Formats: sequence, C-alpha cells, structure tokens
Amino acid sequence: MTDIFDQNKRKEIMSKVKNKDTDIEMIIRRLLYSKGYRYRVKNKLFGRPDIVFKKYKVAVFCDGDFWHGKNFKKEKKGYKKFWVDKIAGNIKRDSKVNEVLKKEGWKVIRLWKTDILKQSEKSVAKIINKIKL
Repeated sequence: MTDIFDQNKRKEIMSKVKNKDTDIEMIIRRLLYSKGYRYRVKNKLFGRPDIVFKKYKVAVFCDGDFWHGKNFKKEKKGYKKFWVDKIAGNIKRDSKVNEVLKKEGWKVIRLWKTDILKQSEKSVAKIINKIKL
C-alpha cells in the first residue's frame, strides 16, 4: 500500500511530531525535580539524551515503544519493509549511542514509554540508583 499523502504533505505531518518535552519525559522530569534532583535537558552529548546528570555522568533516554523497537520482531505480520528497516535502524543506532557513551564513561539508562506510564516511580528509582552508584 502506498502513502495516502504526497511527499510534501507527509513531511509537514512528520515535522509536527514531538521529539522533545514529550509526555513521558515530562513525567520523569517532574518526579525527579520533586525529589530534589537537578538535571540538564539541552545538551550536545552524543545521541542527545533526554535527561543528563553531568556531575554523575548519567544519560537518560525516554524511548517510545514502537519507534525504538520494544518487542520488535522483523517477521511480524503486517510490517511493511519500510518500517522493518526503519525500526531496525533505530535499534542499531540506539546500540551505537549506548556503546559510545559507555566508552566515554557515561552510565546509560533507557526507559520504555509503557514502563514510564505504568510505573513512573519505579522508572525514577532506576535513575536514582544509577546516580547513587
């Protein structure tokens, strides 16, 4: 099946998709702030983590389940080749980001959207545990 929008319209639609200050980022940031933790959100660190604790060298990514491939199976029925390639590429990129940051001495935490929405306190506890190590 082809796209129902032309290339310019699809580009316009996709440009409006939020990639910062998302609902899940805001949940985590509010909880961290309420517990007295201060962090950075604007950074030039490789991979552009959503939340950074520079002092502790902790980088936090709040990943959407679909876009970052939670429970992703290449052979799943209904996935078009484009999406298989796109999500597989995202997974590969995320692994590369983790690898580079770890080599630079950073602790990397990746949180899934569903986990944040269902167990936000537990997600924040993971971050706090990394900071305290």
